[in-house]
Amino acid sequence: MLRRLRIENLVLIREAELEFVPGLNAISGETGAGKTILAQAIGLLLGQKGEASAVGPAADEAYVEAELELPEGLLDEEEFAALAELQPDGEEGLVLARRVFADGRTRAYAWGRAIAREDAAAAAERLIAMSGQFEQRRLARPSYQLGLLDAFAGEKQGRRRVEARRAWRDLQAARRRYAELARDAGAVQARLEDQRALVEATEELDPGSEERLRAERERIRHVAELAQAAQEALSALAPEEGDGAAGLVAAAERSVASVERLAPELAACGEELRGVELELRESASSLAAFLASLEVEPDRLEQLEAELDRIALAKRRFRCLDFAELMERAAAARVELARVDEGVDPAAAAEAEMNAAEERVRALVEELRAARRAAAEPFAAAVANELGQIGLGEGEFRVELAEREPGPSGADETVFLIRPNRGLPFAPVAETASGGELSRIALALAAVAGGETLVFDEIDAGIGGRTANTVADTLERLGSRAQVITITHLPQIASRAERHFRVEKIPGDPTHTRIDALEPGERTAEIERMLGGEEFLAAVASREAG
Repeated sequence: MLRRLRIENLVLIREAELEFVPGLNAISGETGAGKTILAQAIGLLLGQKGEASAVGPAADEAYVEAELELPEGLLDEEEFAALAELQPDGEEGLVLARRVFADGRTRAYAWGRAIAREDAAAAAERLIAMSGQFEQRRLARPSYQLGLLDAFAGEKQGRRRVEARRAWRDLQAARRRYAELARDAGAVQARLEDQRALVEATEELDPGSEERLRAERERIRHVAELAQAAQEALSALAPEEGDGAAGLVAAAERSVASVERLAPELAACGEELRGVELELRESASSLAAFLASLEVEPDRLEQLEAELDRIALAKRRFRCLDFAELMERAAAARVELARVDEGVDPAAAAEAEMNAAEERVRALVEELRAARRAAAEPFAAAVANELGQIGLGEGEFRVELAEREPGPSGADETVFLIRPNRGLPFAPVAETASGGELSRIALALAAVAGGETLVFDEIDAGIGGRTANTVADTLERLGSRAQVITITHLPQIASRAERHFRVEKIPGDPTHTRIDALEPGERTAEIERMLGGEEFLAAVASREAG
């Protein structure tokens, strides 16, 4: 999900910060107000070429920044290794940015650190699907089409893909090991030395070490804040001088106790006060113990940083995506070294490991293929139904599956074919449709398969009436399962949005564009404007009355 988009000095937008909601977000405004600048901003994040003309008047640079939710496991993929190295500790989201300088040069960033434009764009493209040229590029990729079919097949298929990716990586590693060991005896020795280094690098570590070390480091970093809060609470309960909450409750209990014999009905109140006093003094005792536990050895933070640096270095050295994989490989290294000590031939063991990895990949390939074959026809039928509803002719759609060489996602390739009107041949969607049609095809695919954040710029091109209502229905339904951002001129669509932004051109020297999130009253006025304004509506009402 795209949580936030910040734009500075991009064409006519001096400064704007948009916070999007999970469902349907609509962006409207008069023609020429600057709505397409928003699409341009997202395009920069997706890798679009930067140009000097994108920099606003009297500015040295333009800047676009997006804060996105980071799906679990994304940075574990090999293609995002460079991005994973930049992720700050404890950071759960992804912050991508692009800067365009006045001479047309650009620079990309992840979490404020420079990164190759291609790496930033690849991550953005996995999380944001944008209509237009980007949609054409995505829909032309068999891997993207395969991902949509797998998403339709369900969560179990998604888990198979994760397993297949890991199994494929394990197989490649096993093949490399076997090739090295089979090539010469020196490789055997180098392999054993590498395994011994891995065992040594993970000595005294266990699967929970990294998490514990990070938690302790975080606690020490905030020790002053923790101590202040605990001391203030302790002082409020049981100060060294004067009465705190516990003392005041005790005084209240004594007052009640002195007259309980005269008013027996106060006995229950006295009992409650005695219980409260006991609980407050126990809390004070716990706070005192907590304060004592905050005493930190002078060099403890440096020790923790050194241990975490050791873990990070080991992960990089042994090419592990995360700490769990490092510990798994260390455990396997210990087993291998133990078998060598028992006289097992390393090359033979590597061959057995490679054969087992190949069998695992074959099994997953068959499971993936079976699920895809079962899902292809229902998926095509569902997409065709959506296409027909949103005005794409007969809406005939077909999924073709073919076999290919095995890889991280299995051994299948898929092609989406469409025939908008009877009598025409089926053809690949990316080669057949125009810009507006591509946006609606993307909408139909998303409505069936779900997906990431979807940005539509031409979804309402050339449509109106009943089709506009149907597209609005589809967008609203899709918004319940995915985040949708649509730039629109249709009130049918804007009226369904959970958050509505208005783009407005402000005259001046220079003229600039402002973007505002609309409150309920403002939203009503904007939708009225989109319908034609008060004068238009009054004229329609007058004609109907006449």
